Amino acid sequence: MKFKLREVFYYTRAFAVWALMSAAVGAVCGVVGGAFAIVVEESTHLRQHFAWLSWLMPLAGLAIAGLYRLLKLPLSIGTDEIIKTVQTQEDVSLKMAPAIFLSTALTHLTGGSAGREGAALQLGGSIGVAMSHLMPSRGDNHRVFQLCGMAALFSALFGTPLAATVFVIEIIDIGKIHHRALLPCLISALTAKLVAIAIGAPAEVFPLAAGLAECTWLTLLQSAGVGLCCGVVAVLFCTVMHMSGKYMRKAIPNNFLRIAMGGGLVALLAMGLSLQDYQGSGMHVILEALKGNAAPEAFLLKILFTAITLSVGFKGGEIVPSFFIGATLGCVTAPILGLDPALGAGLGIIAMFCGVTNGALASIVLSVELFGAEYLPLFGIAVAVSFVLSGHISLYHTQHFEEPKMGHRDPVTGTPDGHTA
Repeated sequence: MKFKLREVFYYTRAFAVWALMSAAVGAVCGVVGGAFAIVVEESTHLRQHFAWLSWLMPLAGLAIAGLYRLLKLPLSIGTDEIIKTVQTQEDVSLKMAPAIFLSTALTHLTGGSAGREGAALQLGGSIGVAMSHLMPSRGDNHRVFQLCGMAALFSALFGTPLAATVFVIEIIDIGKIHHRALLPCLISALTAKLVAIAIGAPAEVFPLAAGLAECTWLTLLQSAGVGLCCGVVAVLFCTVMHMSGKYMRKAIPNNFLRIAMGGGLVALLAMGLSLQDYQGSGMHVILEALKGNAAPEAFLLKILFTAITLSVGFKGGEIVPSFFIGATLGCVTAPILGLDPALGAGLGIIAMFCGVTNGALASIVLSVELFGAEYLPLFGIAVAVSFVLSGHISLYHTQHFEEPKMGHRDPVTGTPDGHTA
């Protein structure tokens, strides 16, 4: 009995310490994430009001490259490095926080096609690791706090704490869930959301009308069709992003020259061809798609703009562009399959998110947090099909697949087909 009571005492004390520290990480990340959301929102409004700011994109690129050189950070550093440090439990430089904060704001101010979740994961990861040093270094404490920070920043920006939590504990090693981080990440994510709301951070709203379809065998097959299209385009998007980055660095090795030329190209395409809809995150286009309106070529143009922007060194992320691609693709393909285009846009957002990140469970949770549970079976089948058909490709090179999606392994390397460990 004495031993049991002592065990309960130590376990309760550990729980209290973890809960308090997780809440502290969430509070700090909520303030930073809320401020970051406000800055990005205001930067977008300024660019929309003063269109000439787009012509300053080459100068913004030079400023970003100069900032990273000043902080002695490689310009290519991004979410991949954050995922790798979670896997290896290496430290993350706190210098990444101001670098990604300022460079993402400049990217949005001048019209680069990017999101902000890449910044969220990098900001949160660096803050989480810095705060982990306040606790004794035991086991994988640093890893757990890094995941807490990532979940908290993601939640502060998107207002989806459950999806943020599942996302960060799922995407590091596909096929393996980091259950130990579940409670700390959830506490951090919930705290960050509440803090971000309190300081006036803008909330992401994705309206989807009710009663667009019922769950029948036909609508399940139609939703699977949307998932199939998203799985295929997810492979295209990831391939283009990887190849463009590799090609750009090889063709123009100088960071300053590459980012300035890339910024000039994006500005010329957007302003010269009146394609301003493809600058920034394109949230207004996503909202139009959720009303049933999208241009057939929109998803391809967004892939092009995003590939140029991020491959030359501008900062942000690929997740919101993937929402754009999925929404417009789903809106266009749904009527062909017999579904309402607005519902197709919603299905496309979630299925594309799954296809490019391999976060199947997070995608299903995200669908409920964004759109409610009315269409949950339809979202579920679209996610499952996209997850399988996207194969072992991902936006993140450093993702590790614990097991193959379809049960096949390379006979030589022993790794899942199509994936290099």
